[in-house]
Order: sequence, then structure tokens, then C-alpha cells
Amino acid sequence: MEKYGLIGYPLRHSFSIGYFNEKFKSEGIDAEYVNFEIPSINNFMEVIEENPNLCGLNVTIPYKEQVIPFLDELDRDTAKIGAVNVIKIIRQPKGKVKLVGYNSDIIGFTQSIQPLLQPHHKKALILGTGGASKAVYHGLKNLGIESVFVSRTHKADNMLTYEELTPEIMAEHTIIVNTTPVGMFPKVDFCPNIPYNLVTPNHLLYDLLYNPNVTLFMKKGEAQGAVVKNGLEMLLLQAFAAWEIWHK
Repeated sequence: MEKYGLIGYPLRHSFSIGYFNEKFKSEGIDAEYVNFEIPSINNFMEVIEENPNLCGLNVTIPYKEQVIPFLDELDRDTAKIGAVNVIKIIRQPKGKVKLVGYNSDIIGFTQSIQPLLQPHHKKALILGTGGASKAVYHGLKNLGIESVFVSRTHKADNMLTYEELTPEIMAEHTIIVNTTPVGMFPKVDFCPNIPYNLVTPNHLLYDLLYNPNVTLFMKKGEAQGAVVKNGLEMLLLQAFAAWEIWHK
């Protein structure tokens, strides 16, 4: 039986284990998916060595960046992003193992947002600066869209604070992507602090969150006539992409 799994800490909320085990059951695939809740990235190689039938892993917080030194290779987009959420495990002769890192977030996000893009969607604001924001940035770049990060504090040149979101900037950047956890259940009455009164029907507001189904960020965008979308489809698409990566 093939084995797949997820490494992270803690692993209280895991979409992947339910999704993949249901897939295996419904499609008659002789495989299982398990969670590996490891307290330190130094336990990573133990997972590989103690599970000889392990064929692939997903990676979640806090190990998307920490796992990279343990890998033998990164694909091109993943190297640019600097964060891994899929590992392909290639078993070689004499017990050797090759570990290749990928980022399926960039695939899922790109495939999810692309059908919504209009000719006037040329520039984007990315709310947040975590690992997911990097995948969004490079996904948009691959689609020919310029992006600027927005953070509570000014950390770099390609970054604005929320206080610097002027009417001119809001009018120019007609895609706004929330990569922060602000507004996630149970704190559903919160949203990123952008000037929603400057959002127009030309805007596209994309929230990586999917719980709740419609976040306050999305509700405020809808009230201004903007197109809105949550991150559930991205989550599904990145899971599809992970399965394809493990089997290519």
C-alpha cells in the first residue's frame, strides 16, 4: 500500500487527510494518507526513513520554508517563492531517496483566479507577507500582473502600509488578494483594514480564506459591486496539483 501524508505542527485542522482518504476510497486506490505532527523539522528525516512506502508529502505551517535544506531539488517556481508545500519522494536503488520540492499553492491560485481576470486587471495589492503571499505574488507575475505587498509595517521597498492606500493606489490596483488570517472563523467580524469605500465594480477581491464561506472582506467588496471569490477552489486545485506532482 502506498502512503502519503502531511507534516506540520500543530495539525488540528487538516483538509488534506479527509480529501485524500476519501479520494482513495471512492476511486479504489490502494493507498492511505496520514498526518505526521512533528514538533521540530529535525524530525523530518525520521518520517522519511520510518515509512518506506511513503511516496509524497504535503507541508504546512511552520515547515514550508524550514524543510527546504533537507530537499535535493526544487522546481523553478518553488525556488523563486522560497516555500514548499508538496514533496515528491523518489525511491532509488540501494535505499537512496531523492526529495523534490514543489509549491502547489501557486498552481491552485493561478488556475482559480485566471478565469476572473479582465483586461483592466493589470495591478494587484497583496494583503499580508507570509508564505502564501509569495505564491500569490509569483502566480500573478506569471499572469503578467504587477503586485505590491501591503503590511501593517513597512518592511521593504515593494511594500505599502494600510495607511498608504490612497484613492490613486486603490483605483490603479484593481485586484486585491487577502493572504492574511484576518476574518477566519471564529473571528468572522474582522477584516483587513483597507478603505472599502474606494472599492469599485472594477475591483476583484480574492480571499484565500474559505471558512466562513463569505468573509467580511468579501461582503464589504460585494457591497461596493466588486467581484469576490474565496479560497476553497484554490484549496481543491492545489490538492489536484499535488496528486499530479506525485504521479508525474
